[in-house]
Amino acid sequence: MHPPTLLVLAAGMGSRYGGLKQIEPMGPGGETILDYSVFDALRSGFGKVVFVIREEFEAQFRESVGSKFADRIEVDYAFQRLDDIPEGFSVPAGRTKPWGTAHAIYAARHAVKEPFAVVNADDFYGRDAYHTAAEFLGKNRSDPTCYCMVGYYLKNTLSEHGGVNRGITTHSDGFLQDVEEVVEIRRWGDGLARGISVTGEEHIMQEDVIVSMNFWGFTSHFFMELESLFTAFLESRDDHSTGECYIPTVVDDLVTAGRATCQVLATTGSWFGVTYPADKPVVVESIKGLVEAGAYPRCLA
Repeated sequence: MHPPTLLVLAAGMGSRYGGLKQIEPMGPGGETILDYSVFDALRSGFGKVVFVIREEFEAQFRESVGSKFADRIEVDYAFQRLDDIPEGFSVPAGRTKPWGTAHAIYAARHAVKEPFAVVNADDFYGRDAYHTAAEFLGKNRSDPTCYCMVGYYLKNTLSEHGGVNRGITTHSDGFLQDVEEVVEIRRWGDGLARGISVTGEEHIMQEDVIVSMNFWGFTSHFFMELESLFTAFLESRDDHSTGECYIPTVVDDLVTAGRATCQVLATTGSWFGVTYPADKPVVVESIKGLVEAGAYPRCLA
């Protein structure tokens, strides 16, 4: 039985951050968030890491990131390309924006054969999250339609420096009932936050709601479902110049249709994210605190 794979979504260029934030030093020894992600995955039992990147910064990414892990874990790459879409569709003239996080997973369909976890390259999830996901993926192999989501409280994922995008969940008896992508979420006050749904409606929510931070666990069966739903997404749009297909939306469609179940897994780990430049000092200090508490060595190398 093969250990699970870690699929890292690293194709974003960090437009709001203003640079390639995946290789920004954050740790006391110059470590990146990705360094901590792979370190946590290794000690949680993952056997392979696949980076989803854009072809235009392949050389830089391989040299700055991939080469550091090649002697410790199997490393592979997948490219998120605009023209990598189902047969019968074409990229509209002028479109430069990727098709979304669900399409980023779709890009890795030829590189991943084992049960796998999906994470963002620029999010610090904490060791417990990787351990929890690896344990689930190792035990739940009899049902290829049983997935998982590692969730966090919304209040612990907001930025003081601007709006953020989150998948807002409802769940029952530990299983996801639905998840809705809400964008530009900001703290409002009195335990409330406000954002905008993908349909353009205002969304007001409690800060203690469980949200998706794009930490998911899937089987390889998910790729077949994903191709079908991504095709449906393209078919449903008259204008392909805008719009994205998000992971939470795909999972929500599968759960609602009864084609999959998704366990919501609690984590005691800390989450830190870098969406804006002003977030970096907060992340640096948070990681420093974890190192001083003995959760991580001072140098990961």
